[in-house]
Amino acid sequence: MKAIGFTTSLPVDDPQSLFEFPAATPVPGPHDLLVRVRAVSVNPVDVKQRQRSAQGTVLPAPRILGFDASGTVEAIGSEVRLFAVGDAVWYAGSIQRPGTNAEFHLVDERIVGKKPASLDDAQAAALPLTSLTAWEALFDRMHVPEGGGAGKTLLVVGGAGGVGSIAIQIAKQLTGLTVIATASRPESAGWCRELGADAIADHRELLPSVRALGHLHVDYIFCTNDFEGHWEAMAELVGPQGVICSILGAPRLDVGKLMGKSATLAWELMFTRSSFETPDMIEQHRILDRVADLVDAGRLRTTLQETLSGFTAETHRQAHKRVESGTMIGKLAIAY
Repeated sequence: MKAIGFTTSLPVDDPQSLFEFPAATPVPGPHDLLVRVRAVSVNPVDVKQRQRSAQGTVLPAPRILGFDASGTVEAIGSEVRLFAVGDAVWYAGSIQRPGTNAEFHLVDERIVGKKPASLDDAQAAALPLTSLTAWEALFDRMHVPEGGGAGKTLLVVGGAGGVGSIAIQIAKQLTGLTVIATASRPESAGWCRELGADAIADHRELLPSVRALGHLHVDYIFCTNDFEGHWEAMAELVGPQGVICSILGAPRLDVGKLMGKSATLAWELMFTRSSFETPDMIEQHRILDRVADLVDAGRLRTTLQETLSGFTAETHRQAHKRVESGTMIGKLAIAY
């Protein structure tokens, strides 16, 4: 099969930063699906892996990136019970395994969902990683009660990004929370309002802009952008017994600022369940099926904003360059 990978960390304009190469078609293990990939999306984690994981070294074999995928089941392992050959599926993969930037891909069925019937493959590929991240952050990490939260406020820092775009929708559709989203440009602010945000704050002036909306404190803060840079403002804004959840690491924080409020700092990494094969790993299958049902019911929409076509290294380099620009609204997908 054809795959796209890298052996060393290079600037994206270098033709060797991502290149095509032949690889053996993988064989399913007991819990695996062999998926013919129809579309993928490119996330910041793909860019970071390419930029950082092989700095100053040359890998002995090309590494295949890619996590989000939509495709069709071509073969199944001996213990697969959730899917059959021919099923249309979507998923976000595992950071422990080769990625989806290939014609065929192996994935454990416990982290796979049925693809929404109302979306094409590119529209579907834009959603799994971000939907899982937002869902786990809201319901598993911050413990927002599904169907609850009336009278409380959620601040989404980075509202127009891939994770923020679906977090706004999930919060508005499945909770009673008032949602404030941050944005710094008219087009990104308009996008957040279109997705359901009740108010917009400017993340360049986070503390005063939220206070100007009439909120001394907020109950929940979901940070998807520049956690360390926003830390002081978030520590001030989070309410007594509130929760801050971040998808970004920040090793130099004074977390003692939260002690007086008995506030919680939580982390969300979508790859935790698959990396450790936790007993509740199958929750990601259930979440993706729930999201698919909500999409097909018209309650959630794809966050896809740009689609590139063609399974080539050049197309993937273009996609990485767009994500690296830091100006993306929503998601970008590549249709194979």
